[in-house]
Amino acid sequence: MIQGHKPLLLVAACALIDADGRVLIAQRPEGKQLAGLWEFPGGKVEKGETPEACLIRELHEEIGVETQAACLAPLTFASHSYDDFHLLMPLYVCRRFSGIPQPKEVQALKWVRPSQLRDYPMPPADAPLIPFLIDLL
Repeated sequence: MIQGHKPLLLVAACALIDADGRVLIAQRPEGKQLAGLWEFPGGKVEKGETPEACLIRELHEEIGVETQAACLAPLTFASHSYDDFHLLMPLYVCRRFSGIPQPKEVQALKWVRPSQLRDYPMPPADAPLIPFLIDLL
């Protein structure tokens, strides 16, 4: 590996927005890296998968919500260097989905007003996304 270069990890995240303009956040479960911190639902983009397909899969697996690619609108992205890898994370907004979010991986879920997102500790890559959501909503 070239000095200063780290493996690139592509992770897609989604700001699910309810009818009241609140955003869904999920708490990382015990045993996972950054456990206890709050984040936007999503996950690692698998080889050959688009970020939209990743979110459709992850939202179903993690919280039991169904949506379609046409309902996912890209808002912004995070680019953050961790110790072992560099994270590139597009953030999508989704207002149209079916199902009531339920924690399927033992994580806590919370609907939060965008102006209150800073009250929840988040991973370093997620925190810079908050102003974009505040501006949007």
